[in-house]
Amino acid sequence: MQLHNTFTANKERVTAAEGGPLKLYVCGPTPYDHAHLGHARCYVVYDVLVRHLRNSGAPVTYVRNVTDVEDKIMKRAAERGVTPMALAEEFFASYSEDMSRLGNLAPDIEPKVSEHIPDVIALIEKLVARNHAYAAEGDVYFHVPSFAEYGKLSHRKLEDMEAGASGRTESAESARKKHPYDFALWKKSEPGQLGWDSPWGFGRPGWHIECSAMSMRHLGETLDVHGGGLDLVFPHHENEIAQSEAATGKTYVRHFMHNGFVQVNKEKMSKSLGNFFTAREVFQLVEPEAVRFALLSIHYRAPFNLEWETSEAGATTFPTFVEAEKRLEYIYRTRKRLTAIPAQRVTGEAPLPAELGDYPKKLSEALEDDLNTPIAFAVTSEFLHAVNQVCDKAMAKKGKIPQNFLIAAQAGFAALASELAVGADEPDAFLTRVRDRKAKFLGIIPNDIEAAIEARRNARAEKDFARADAIRGELLNKGVELLDAADGGTSWQLAD
Repeated sequence: MQLHNTFTANKERVTAAEGGPLKLYVCGPTPYDHAHLGHARCYVVYDVLVRHLRNSGAPVTYVRNVTDVEDKIMKRAAERGVTPMALAEEFFASYSEDMSRLGNLAPDIEPKVSEHIPDVIALIEKLVARNHAYAAEGDVYFHVPSFAEYGKLSHRKLEDMEAGASGRTESAESARKKHPYDFALWKKSEPGQLGWDSPWGFGRPGWHIECSAMSMRHLGETLDVHGGGLDLVFPHHENEIAQSEAATGKTYVRHFMHNGFVQVNKEKMSKSLGNFFTAREVFQLVEPEAVRFALLSIHYRAPFNLEWETSEAGATTFPTFVEAEKRLEYIYRTRKRLTAIPAQRVTGEAPLPAELGDYPKKLSEALEDDLNTPIAFAVTSEFLHAVNQVCDKAMAKKGKIPQNFLIAAQAGFAALASELAVGADEPDAFLTRVRDRKAKFLGIIPNDIEAAIEARRNARAEKDFARADAIRGELLNKGVELLDAADGGTSWQLAD
């Protein structure tokens, strides 16, 4: 598999250095609020990476941390009058639920900072002993000039950064630093604040040291792949490299990958701009799987632009996600058609069309090339078209299809579900949820529709076909289309 490496800005083959499971570490959430769309994008990307590697036969140990000790958590907890740990646990549970609804696999290990304080302290002690860090009034700082390769990930030169920092306003913290870019490894906690005892006094870890301590605790001193959002390249990942390699003398990460930003109407998503959305806010308007589909429709390294519209009545809509949901409905309707083919219409074998037989391979090849999910969806579109042609042939008058066509179509849907976690739900369940949510928005009550269908069924049984046709017409005027099945059953959908 080839993945873009931030170190070199080139696509490079991904391998496990030690011959065992590939060691993957992804920076996880800071749970002080509900997961937002930036979280959704990041963790969907790395979920697909893990799925594909495992489907390709490459074992992976996937570690994604939880930063449950952080100043933002402490501030929000104080505002709400709860303990920082209680707040972090509340929002971690919310985040975990949202990730599950997006179809993401749970990581193999999900370490929390609060459970790794001894690892953090031991790592800081090592840095102090090697003269890469120093204590200052209860804080401990990493001395950036002590690491000669600082800037190798972000491709920045320290001397250029020093020039840019010359006009900084002095603060109590900067006065304690030997260099303006030195960063905190340990922060003094005031009485009543969250903290732990340490050789430097009562305090808590700095943000950057947490990831180094947790990743090396669970994956060893060298990681094969480290991932996260593009916003983490500098300073977070740059600082991780410096403190880790200064402590061990070994390469910390062999391959860094970063996913692009989420934008809203081509602007940065932020609370200050009023265009900030949590995942669960969006889940009220579209299926979570539609969010996943949309996020994967753009290459992971490119910016993801979310269209956002507000009606005169103040209703929020996301055309990007609405369109993704329509494409998912097409996938599920195609799957439903395939499963409805009667067994007596399947017989013999014939040469497979490439769109059917080669689809799992083409899907895999797209992901092998730097997780190219747009190409994966392009070949999926060709596959779905071929499946619908098979269904058309099977359901034609006296229609027959070769058995290997059916088997290949089923294998294709299995590959789509396994590689991208798309189209894996039960078709009727998915289609009914979408239909009922849209109907509610339009003021259509499903129970009333079912009652009308029952009345029409009774009218037909009594051979009152005029009344039956009238009921169908009344429903169609309301935007409801009835679908009569060969077995006599009737279902409904919203008319296009």
